[in-house]
Amino acid sequence: MKITSAEFVMSNAHVEKCPKDPIPEYAFIGRSNVGKSSLINMLTSKKSLAKTSGRPGKTQLINHFKINQNWFLVDLPGYGYARVSKKDKKTFQKYITEYFLKRTQLVCAFVLVDIRHEPQPVDLDFMRWMGENEIPFCIIFTKADKLKPAVIEANTKAYNDKLTEEIFEIAPEHFITSSSKHLGKEELLGYIHTINEQFFKAQK
Repeated sequence: MKITSAEFVMSNAHVEKCPKDPIPEYAFIGRSNVGKSSLINMLTSKKSLAKTSGRPGKTQLINHFKINQNWFLVDLPGYGYARVSKKDKKTFQKYITEYFLKRTQLVCAFVLVDIRHEPQPVDLDFMRWMGENEIPFCIIFTKADKLKPAVIEANTKAYNDKLTEEIFEIAPEHFITSSSKHLGKEELLGYIHTINEQFFKAQK
């Protein structure tokens, strides 16, 4: 799939105010500073579609972008560490939860994980919650340009082993990406394209 148009639609903190268009929606979420904004900009070939920042916790609302006029990309606040007040952090977690439980247009979530680190409890807890609530998701490993191929393979295997030992019978599908090297772009967009084709075929 080639992205020919990507436009910002709206930001808000209430799932009931999200766009009503009956088109497939894909949500991107991860711990603060995992490289989410950079990945979104890489996928859409737009340098500043999603705002990047050296300060963790920059994204603090549900951000909708319409892609190719036929699907939504949703940039969600990060979970885990963010330099915000405890009161604000509780609010962020509440509407993240409500988004996943109530957003019927969502067809798949992408949980971003920094491939350089061993499995983190906050990531595993979030994936466990997604599984318990039967929310379909894939894992996107980010920052793969920082590691050699053998280390990438070892770290991915360690993560999948941890998931199948503690949470899932079969590890979720995953993608290896690097925003700076455009690694994984075709694979990820191809996956979204396949789901979109199935979605619109079912509507006929």
